[in-house]
Amino acid sequence: MGTVLETKNINKHFRKPVDFHVLKDINFNVKEGEFASIMGKSGSGKSTLLYILSTMDTDYEGELFLNEELITGKHHKELSQIRNKHIGFVFQFHYLLSEFSVLENVMLPAKKLASKTYEEIEHDAMEKLNMLNIGNLANKRASRVSGGEKQRVAIARALINNPDILMGDEPTGNLDSYNAENVFQIFKRLKEEEGLSLLVVTHDLDFAKRTDRIIEMEDGKILNPI
Repeated sequence: MGTVLETKNINKHFRKPVDFHVLKDINFNVKEGEFASIMGKSGSGKSTLLYILSTMDTDYEGELFLNEELITGKHHKELSQIRNKHIGFVFQFHYLLSEFSVLENVMLPAKKLASKTYEEIEHDAMEKLNMLNIGNLANKRASRVSGGEKQRVAIARALINNPDILMGDEPTGNLDSYNAENVFQIFKRLKEEEGLSLLVVTHDLDFAKRTDRIIEMEDGKILNPI
């Protein structure tokens, strides 16, 4: 089984107003098809770590590997391509464009990647919506669907380029228990049926307990590195 994501001795400092060592010697990996969760108190560095792992933050020491290739040190333009092609991201807030339709929202990352025709992208987007049982919402404006449906649209959007890993920052944090369970089941199915790797920051212990592995963070360190 290959490794999708790996960190070697990642350290991060916030320099202002005073030096704060926010991440300390982060070493861990996520294997192909693994569903891992990150837990820890507020301020333990979870979200900061996720931004580095997703290549959005490049101001750190140490090395980040994606599909066993060193990503650290690459140019912003190249990182943007890598991120768009290989990493799907689901936030606590869905960040949908409210004036666009559900279908148009899902198509956006694929249009940005520009490796398929409009028709192919539209077809793929419909396929993802149908897979998440919201194909019937395709032509609705994003502002007109419920909170739970919005999060499913955001998941479909994160999947449009068939990423190698899906990262989530509190993806169920804004949802009631019914919709949170729905999201968990979607993630589980993506792992089992699509072989997708998932890495999810969560405060929800019930959610985390049912993932393959819990990575515990405290004061910028990983307590159980693998």
